[in-house]
Amino acid sequence: MNELQKAISQIGVVPVIKLNHPQRDAVPLAKALCAGGVPVAEVTFRAAGAADAIRLMTEAMPDMIVGAGTVLTTAQIDEALAAGAQFIVTPGLDPELVRYCQEKHVTIFPGCTTPTDYHTAYKLGLEVLKFFPAEQSGGLSKIKAMSAPFPMFKVMPTGGVSLKNLGEYLSSPVIAACGGSYMVTADLIDNQKWDEITDLCKKSVEIVKEARNHG
Repeated sequence: MNELQKAISQIGVVPVIKLNHPQRDAVPLAKALCAGGVPVAEVTFRAAGAADAIRLMTEAMPDMIVGAGTVLTTAQIDEALAAGAQFIVTPGLDPELVRYCQEKHVTIFPGCTTPTDYHTAYKLGLEVLKFFPAEQSGGLSKIKAMSAPFPMFKVMPTGGVSLKNLGEYLSSPVIAACGGSYMVTADLIDNQKWDEITDLCKKSVEIVKEARNHG
């Protein structure tokens, strides 16, 4: 793993964020996450203004690791990087996007759930994969089964991860970190429940520590 991947793995959990009002919410959200001990965010391009949100978060909290998620095109990669994104996440494995990021020396986490995905990722020289959608694709049992022929990968499951199963995922040595939106739901963000977000982050950090100590 490179330094950025190690830093994300050390945090253990990556909030996956869709911001409807970036000008209003990006900075207080970034502060809430950092206050909870989770100084990382994947800002998805599913919402307009994702690049603005990335720019605002990185300017307000320069030590935070902010990346772009649900990236589908090279144009979005350019937009995200111009805004200050430090990593790219794609829902699926697109070799063109992977190579584009590699040329720019930018870390990319492509979504992979099949042996074919993993094999392609292996040929592309990747080390850490996003496993998406995790729960719907077989969860930890499938991740463990996939790691038998592909032991070289660390995995970041995203999709269906919650406080209830976070510890189970992180107790496996295959897991680098987990992506989740349970601490940054639309209700929490749109209603500006920053203290609740911080509290959920703190609970997540405790689960990370517990899982890593006993994993």
